[in-house]
Parts: sequence; C-alpha cells; structure tokens
Amino acid sequence: MPLSAKELWKRILDEASSQLPDKVVRAWLEPTEAVALQDDRLLVAAPDEFAAKWNEANHGAFLSRVAETVAGRPLAVTFRVQEDRQRRPQMDFFVSPPSGSAAAPVQTNPSNQPLNERYSFESFVIGKSNQLAAAAAHAAVEAPGKTYNPLFIYGATGLGKTHLMQAMAHGILRRGPGTRVLYVSAEQFINEVIEGISRRTMPELRKRYRHDIDLFLVDDVHFLEGKEATQEEFFHTFNALYEGGKQIVLTSDRPPKDIPGLEARLVSRFEWGMVADIGQPDLEHRIAILRKKQEQDHLEMTIPDDVLRFIAEHVRSNVRELEGCIIKLLLYASLKHREVSIDLAREALADKIRLTDDLPASPRTMPTIDRIQDVVARRWGVTSEQLRSKARIKTLVVPRQIAMYLARDMLQMQLIEIGQAFGGRDHSTVIHSVDKVQRQMARDRSFRDRIESARSELIAQ
Repeated sequence: MPLSAKELWKRILDEASSQLPDKVVRAWLEPTEAVALQDDRLLVAAPDEFAAKWNEANHGAFLSRVAETVAGRPLAVTFRVQEDRQRRPQMDFFVSPPSGSAAAPVQTNPSNQPLNERYSFESFVIGKSNQLAAAAAHAAVEAPGKTYNPLFIYGATGLGKTHLMQAMAHGILRRGPGTRVLYVSAEQFINEVIEGISRRTMPELRKRYRHDIDLFLVDDVHFLEGKEATQEEFFHTFNALYEGGKQIVLTSDRPPKDIPGLEARLVSRFEWGMVADIGQPDLEHRIAILRKKQEQDHLEMTIPDDVLRFIAEHVRSNVRELEGCIIKLLLYASLKHREVSIDLAREALADKIRLTDDLPASPRTMPTIDRIQDVVARRWGVTSEQLRSKARIKTLVVPRQIAMYLARDMLQMQLIEIGQAFGGRDHSTVIHSVDKVQRQMARDRSFRDRIESARSELIAQ
C-alpha cells in the first residue's frame, strides 16, 4: 500500500535526523508538516516564509536525495508557507500557538480582515509598560460599549497594539458568539471610501460600517491625517456606532491630540473613552517575552537562559526585533555548527546589540547627531548642510528621514530635539519620517541593509 504524504515525510525525517545536527532538526524541520504528494514532488508546509525559504535553500537538495532513497524513486521535496499563516505578520512576536480549542468564528463581512487566532489575552505578556492598556481591554470585554468606549491604544511599532485589540475581539466573541465583528486598517477604510465615491456605492459602504456590526476595530488611525473626505465618513460612522452602544477600539502610533491633520471633532471623540499607551518594555518584561518565545518553540534545551538575558539587555529599540534575534541566532549556530552561548550571540547579533561594556580599554560611545548627519549625508551623496536646510527635494527628503530615524533609534533623542537639529522642523515631521523609514525597512531588504551598514559605521567610530 503506497505511503501517505505524512508517513513518507516521517520516514524522511527519521533518516535525515541521523545525518543532521539535532538543533537543526528541532529548529527547522520538526515544525514542518507534509501536506501533499504530487507525482514526483512532496509538498511540505513550514510555519512562516523565512522557514520555508531557509529549508528550501539549505535542506531541499539533501532531503530530496533522502526522499529518493526512502521512496525508491525520484522525489523532490519542496517547501511552502502553511496556508493558514500566509497572511500573518512575519514577526508575530507576542503570541504563542493556540490551545486545544479554536477561537470562536468571526461573522463574515465584505470589508473584514481575518482575526489572528493566536492573538489572545492568554498569550499577551503583561508588564509595567502595557498593564494599563491590558486592564482597560479586559474591562471593555466585560462590558462592551459601556466601559471605555472608545478604547484608544497607542504606542510605537511592534509593541503589541494589534495583538491586544484582536484579543478583545476573541474575548467578546467567546462571551457572545453571534457578535458581528469588523476589523480593518485605516488604510483600508480610506481606500474603500475612495472606491465608494468613484463608483457611487457610498450607501452600501455606510450600511456595512454603520449598521451591520457590533464591534468595530480599526488599526493605525493616524493614517487618517489630512484625508478630509475620509475623516468626514469616519466621523459619521463613529457617531452612529457610538450612539448605538457598539464597542469601538482604535490603535495609533501616537495619542489623538498628536496626530497632525486630524479634525478637532475626531480628536475629541477619540478621547471620550479611554486613551491608553503601550511603552517599551523594561528588562524584566523583555526577558519574560523571550522566555515565552523559548517555551512556545520548545527551545529550552537549545537557548540557555543566560543567552536570553544577554539579548534582553542589549536589544531595546523594537520589541519585535527580539524574535528576529532568536531566528538569526539559531541560523548562525546552525551554520557554524556551534552550541548557542553568549559568545556566539555576541558574534551573531553584533549589528543589533548595543555593546557598552565589552571593551573597557576602548569603550564604545554613541555618535552625536552631527556625526549621524555626516555619515548619512556622505553615504547618500548629499551634504550635512542640505539635510539641515528647508529644501524638500526628493534627493534630500529620504536621507533626511533616515538621519532622523537613526537619531531617534540610536540616541533616543526627544522629537523636538531632532526637529531642531534638522532646520527647526516640528515633532510631527519627525514622527512621520521615523514611521516612513521603519515601514520601508520592513518591506525593502536592500534599503534596510543600507541603513544597518550606516549604523555599523556609527557604532564602530
């Protein structure tokens, strides 16, 4: 009787395990699952795009040879992302795999984005930096539309705002499975308004948003800034839902009053309920987050606790980078065929960690804002004086934004201080610049590498 895809994959892994290091098998191959056997190809699902590409590039040929031996015929092993994870963020940090029971189903809506079943209260790591927001979210779930309505959560990228928002949705759905949930990004709302105006379908859009939902979740409302027609629609949508006793949850990278170009009447309404911030976690909180990651990925025997503490002590700029450090560390250990240790982590993560006490004879000092401007200007082919000028031509805007980002990220300067160092610009310009660079880095690897190269030069001065 022919072997099924899963049976064949199990035999291949058993054979491969005798030839590969245990840590490689545990980190890269055990989390996979065979999903189909198609003629001369075995299709294997990996948990995310990074793992799929890594396995394909580094293990694909070897596993195909093993598969041919096991199957007795030519058989290529190929990897792809698991279908239920294809829309999830790559750095999905604050979450752990779902427990035995699946999340309650979400009522469908043409505008609705799917909820992530792993974004639950149980998997949200609470510390001093987010305890107020978490407490408010729990209270709102207990009395939707009554306590803390709207709930406005703000904070920098990668700190868990979306996780907490969706955890509320899952909590409310458990209490009332028939709840009609609509989860969208502000950008999607903007696009739908534009389309509704151009196609003359605004009545249908208003019905979907104002009458067919009980829980309204909107991510990144700061993108509404300056969009007058969209703000008008959002204002009336907000009023209709609020007056109907529907729970509204909003996230942003800054508090309502600091969103430039946002109408005063919207600022007022966003502040009606509860405005709660999520800040950068302290050392103990970062260690707790890393231990959650260690536990959920069964890495207790692979990554020692002292290495987790080392990472937590040196990676502070963006919490989501912590997961990136774990992935990079495992990859580096695999390539070097070495056990994970602090020395290995120091080598693997040299471009991310802040080493302030490792070289007592030649202590590292952080660069000045002038030094950042000089390095960025030279690398992007402009002058420091041009970065500080009022000119807004494209050849200057990008390096100026990069220099602002590095000043904020490396020096932790106040927004107003950075603005003053770049020709007296206001804090909203700095916020916009930092956000734009972060988004571009997330989607453009060559852009990110170029910035990290500049960072390395600044650290090595």
